[in-house]
Amino acid sequence: MWLPERMKFGIFLGPFHRVGENPTLAMDRDLELIQWLDYLGFDEAWVGEHHSAGWEIISSPEMFIAVAADRTRHIKLGTGVISLPYHHPFMVANRMVQLDHMTHGRVMLGVGPGALPGDAYMMGIDATTQRARMDEAMGIILRLFAETEPLTYKSEWFELNEALLQIRPYQRPYMPLAVASVQSPAGVALAGKYGAAVLTITTPRDPSAGGADLKGLWTIAEQSAAEHGQEVDRADWRLVLPVHLAETRKEALHQARLGAGHYQREYFERTMGRAQMIDGPLDKVIDGMVERGAWIVGTPDDCVAGIKRLAEQSDGFGGFLVQTVDWAPREAMLHSYELLARYVMPQFQGSAVGTAASNTWAYDRREVLMAGRARAIDHARQSYAQRHAVS
Repeated sequence: MWLPERMKFGIFLGPFHRVGENPTLAMDRDLELIQWLDYLGFDEAWVGEHHSAGWEIISSPEMFIAVAADRTRHIKLGTGVISLPYHHPFMVANRMVQLDHMTHGRVMLGVGPGALPGDAYMMGIDATTQRARMDEAMGIILRLFAETEPLTYKSEWFELNEALLQIRPYQRPYMPLAVASVQSPAGVALAGKYGAAVLTITTPRDPSAGGADLKGLWTIAEQSAAEHGQEVDRADWRLVLPVHLAETRKEALHQARLGAGHYQREYFERTMGRAQMIDGPLDKVIDGMVERGAWIVGTPDDCVAGIKRLAEQSDGFGGFLVQTVDWAPREAMLHSYELLARYVMPQFQGSAVGTAASNTWAYDRREVLMAGRARAIDHARQSYAQRHAVS
């Protein structure tokens, strides 16, 4: 099992807000969350694109990122993801290069075929063409980033006539590139083809489908990379999982219990039409999903253990992203990320190694050090007494 010396931590912001919530306030809260993560030292935030179903209400991750970048200082911001079949590749390339400059190199390009069937249906896009179009668009976008000669290209769904970007990417040769993979081989194969990072959304699957073969997915990425003369790096592989933490496991489960039940029942099962994962009442859903390892809900120690289990299941990865779900009271959610930053991230980034070593050193020498302290105090008392005796 391999783990990086410093694992990246961040969020994958769909976002998920229960239908009926004020969308204006929801987006404000999403921006507030990214500001909080920037303060806490998280590495990155990936922002999704969706156009239907009522839960994931950000339709333009680029616009959202532009505002978030202006309110933050350090955190990197990625499109998680732009659904390439929905857009002309020339426009995607131009928008991302502009963001790259406006953020001074803090932007990342995440791409996918489009996750919600309703989005493609509304635009009259044949679902069977989406992955092939994503591949085609991705190749064109990378050529636009890298080439300085005008590009002419004719496709059945877009056309370029001597296309040339006015400005080059701020990051060279271009911003970091990632491909979404929702437990199918298509995403990792495409990532391998272009030498891109992988964002694996480890969402629960139908009971009949079995668990995700994380090791197998990465093998496909490596094979695809080899076939196309590319390389992929586990350090750039992010795994995505819902997480909620509190000081005790009981408290964490209590805080997210009803919200998690609504999320699973109302989004995955009722809205998306997926098979029921957990039998029983709404308030028991969270227990079943945590037991399956589909969610991490508990203490920071539970989160550390969960990340280590993912490392064993995958043979190693380089980034852990929390899939944001509005399933607990606001202050509890913000506190969950604080606990993750304080107690989980140091275990995988080495930031507490020095303090732990120093503490061990002091403990191992406590008798000698305390004896020296006692001698120093005794000496000071004697010196004081002698000075006052003379006076």
